[in-house]
Amino acid sequence: MAALAEVLLPDEPALTRQAEVLARPLTSARRMADAIRALSIDAIERAGSGHPGLPLGMADVATALWTRYHKFDAADPHWPDRDRFVLSAGHGSMLLYALLYLTGHDGITLRDLQSFRQLHSPTAGHPEYGTHPAIDTTTGPLGQGFATAVGMAIAERNLAARFGKSLVDHRTWVLASDGDLMEGINHEAAALAGHLCLSKLTVLFDDNRITVDGELSLTSSEDVLKRYAAYGWATKQVDGHDPAQIAAALSFAVRSKKPTLIACQTVIGLGAPTKGGTAAAHGAPLGLSEAAAARRALGWDEPLFQIPDDLLERWNAIGRRGASARRAWLKRLTRHAQRAEFERAVAGKLPDGWLDGLQALKQEIAERKPRRPTRVSSLACLEALLPAIPDLIGGSADLTGSNQTMVRGMPVLSAANYGGRYVHFGVREHAMAAAANGMSLHGGVIPYIGTFAVFSDYMRPALRLSALMHQRVIYVLTHDSIGVGEDGPTHQPVEHLAALRVMPNVQVFRPADAMETAECWDLALRRTEGPSVLVLSRQAVPAVRSDAGENRCIRGGYVLAEAEGPRQATLIATGSEVALALEARDRLAADGIAAAVVSLPCWELFAMQDDTYRAQVLGGALRIGVEAACGFGWERWLGESGVFIGMSGFGASGPAGELYAHFGITAEAIAAAVTRRLG
Repeated sequence: MAALAEVLLPDEPALTRQAEVLARPLTSARRMADAIRALSIDAIERAGSGHPGLPLGMADVATALWTRYHKFDAADPHWPDRDRFVLSAGHGSMLLYALLYLTGHDGITLRDLQSFRQLHSPTAGHPEYGTHPAIDTTTGPLGQGFATAVGMAIAERNLAARFGKSLVDHRTWVLASDGDLMEGINHEAAALAGHLCLSKLTVLFDDNRITVDGELSLTSSEDVLKRYAAYGWATKQVDGHDPAQIAAALSFAVRSKKPTLIACQTVIGLGAPTKGGTAAAHGAPLGLSEAAAARRALGWDEPLFQIPDDLLERWNAIGRRGASARRAWLKRLTRHAQRAEFERAVAGKLPDGWLDGLQALKQEIAERKPRRPTRVSSLACLEALLPAIPDLIGGSADLTGSNQTMVRGMPVLSAANYGGRYVHFGVREHAMAAAANGMSLHGGVIPYIGTFAVFSDYMRPALRLSALMHQRVIYVLTHDSIGVGEDGPTHQPVEHLAALRVMPNVQVFRPADAMETAECWDLALRRTEGPSVLVLSRQAVPAVRSDAGENRCIRGGYVLAEAEGPRQATLIATGSEVALALEARDRLAADGIAAAVVSLPCWELFAMQDDTYRAQVLGGALRIGVEAACGFGWERWLGESGVFIGMSGFGASGPAGELYAHFGITAEAIAAAVTRRLG
């Protein structure tokens, strides 16, 4: 019990530091910061859950940033040239909500603060993109906000190079925790930002030396500033409760030629008499008595949720401070030669005539009927699309040649050329996907990124946020099955298609040939309400379509070849297995069995069709599903009596053709399965 008591007792040095901070003169800046603290305490207590530690600890830092450096106009949170603010430590969401309320943003009222963490409230437990226009991104999974901000900074530099400084000249500010800086994605994203010299990116790090489990020393002994310096960042360390030091560091960051990390030494839960400076302040309400004592320690004696009129007006004035800058920007936009193009790009609209090149490609495919990998067909699509859509920015996680994501002559985006259109992300899949989210959120660009399908696991958390935030990010995942061949099971995705399809608001496209690949690219670019995933083959596949008219993939599935006579079986396949289904159909026809072949490139679109259409496509006869992946989810289309032909375990190392035969995914096996069931 004595040992337990030692753990629970407040840390004496932390309380000494807290006492020293609270004993400082009560300045106007401190009073403004205390408004954030008071609202945070009250909202978290009212909710009965939340994270008071960060809002109380970083209020002084946030006040210095928002009152003097953060460029925004509360009257127009959609202003394209505003600074972006990313609360990567999303658990401290009350800090952001308090700032939005105090600065006079419409849509965040006292009632919203009082309904913190309640159903349908814009003040969700973690910031959620779309609940309020001034929330620039969803955060909460630590590290992802940081990496998303890197993408925002990339987009800003790219658009500045394209449209000029008079239209695009803003910064990206990040408030991060020690947990953000521990996550693996942080190492990936920070290294990339340093390499690209993203000087308009500044990260304010809540260096409170506390984690959920206790002292930071339990898990870390690194020198964070030296690590960031090694990445190519400028670094500063300041007293996070000293406005003058914070302001000096922010001024330094604005002048820096590198991205900047500012370590803000703070007291977590500042003001809480027994919990301040300890892990107890992190993730739970202070409790009524501790909350009341914290208010007294801060010298705050206002009623709950009340801000004195003079203090609220000072904060409201900060919300209006950017109005003149926005009006000046609007005047520049009105006179700018590229105004129409800028407004089109920022609105996310595709340019007129963007589809012409793709239509010409489809006609060429219909005439030539190429036999090639769908990843190569994807490159042909990019060759047609990139000249027509200047907003497209691509990249790959060090697999450019394998993914076929870079068109010949495509300029590289680098520290020497921010106007480039291709990012070499390096072996950083997670950061790449999060950065793509940031680019999409920023607006003005449409990102597409590539890696092997099996490595989608490395980027899955960011893909999930693409879907959650309804972002148009296009994922090009190649080497989609045991068709990878000799590289073996470590590189052969088996469960990945099912894992991708189960994620809400993701559309997964697995095209069968060059024609379907072009149609799927068309659909992916048109989709603005969520991410699209193109799952493409390493091995060559034959042409199964020669009609260049309507986009037949638009309904997710269709009858590719009808049965010669009343259907006795329907062979349903995706991707490279569609050709096997067609061959099996011919074998069955030779035996007098009438089978239809259905191509099902996008389950999600097919599920959106009406019952009549789906019944017409799938038919009432025996259904056989064919896919070189696990069968999870196929029962939806096959019904209780259907048969699945695919993978039941991991793959193996060997030539692709031999692997298909070894695992029984062949035209002969498909035909035999039909014959047995009809026998």
